[in-house]
Amino acid sequence: MFKEENAKIRKAVLQAVEGWPDEVLNTKPSAGEWSPMQILDHLQLMEGVVAKNVARQLGSEKSEKAVKKPIQLTVSRMIKVDAPKHVVPSEEFISLADMKKRLEDSTAFLHQVYDGTTIEELENKSMPHPVFGKVPLIQWFPFVGLHEKRHLKQLEKTLDKLKSEKTG
Repeated sequence: MFKEENAKIRKAVLQAVEGWPDEVLNTKPSAGEWSPMQILDHLQLMEGVVAKNVARQLGSEKSEKAVKKPIQLTVSRMIKVDAPKHVVPSEEFISLADMKKRLEDSTAFLHQVYDGTTIEELENKSMPHPVFGKVPLIQWFPFVGLHEKRHLKQLEKTLDKLKSEKTG
């Protein structure tokens, strides 16, 4: 089930940043890159947007059934996707404690949407994805975890860059 898999990925994401000072987590390795905190901000924004949009589609009579898509490709960083405006992270300084709370809240919202409906409804409605086209709502829940897994690689690379700048 998606909840366990997503929780494993989230745990790995949080372990990657554990013990790092907030100042470092809010530092960009270069002008064109996101800081570790911005990566986390992007994750919670994405999870919240997915939950909100799935809830909206569940209430829509116009939402239609779609064939399952190869969402596991999300993990591949070979395919470059620019973040839509509404999930671009903020430039604000934020503590890890505050970000963990935002991440908990977005996960709770996603679970609330999932728990408030039926599998049948999730299989019979869809919403568009910028790469995959119309994706059945049932796939959006594991998509959140796959998306985090993709960004875990980015997060680890970013932290490595910051570590080598610090020690270099």
